[in-house]
Amino acid sequence: MGVEIISNPLSVSALLSGEIDHHTAAAMRADIDAAAAAQQPKILRLDFADVTFMDSSAVGLVMGRYRLLQGWQGKLEVTNLSERNYKMMRLAGICLLYTSPSPRDGATS
Repeated sequence: MGVEIISNPLSVSALLSGEIDHHTAAAMRADIDAAAAAQQPKILRLDFADVTFMDSSAVGLVMGRYRLLQGWQGKLEVTNLSERNYKMMRLAGICLLYTSPSPRDGATS
């Protein structure tokens, strides 16, 4: 549970898992920020494939990483959102902050 970081010369991928709520988001943010700040990647990818639950703390996690990347003109990618989680991001109005392939489970924009 938490976050696994995978780095290569151009990008950092954060594989998120378990629940993202106010209890877990702070530790995830710290891990992602440390890896991103150390490498200053062109792309930071947040992979939600193994996220079982998220609340508004996940929206804050995405917004904060977007702000962090602005310091070095990096791009944010959000991948593998479930249909429900995609709808939450869309309703929060932050889908314009990141690029994303089509959401899982047939969600549409």
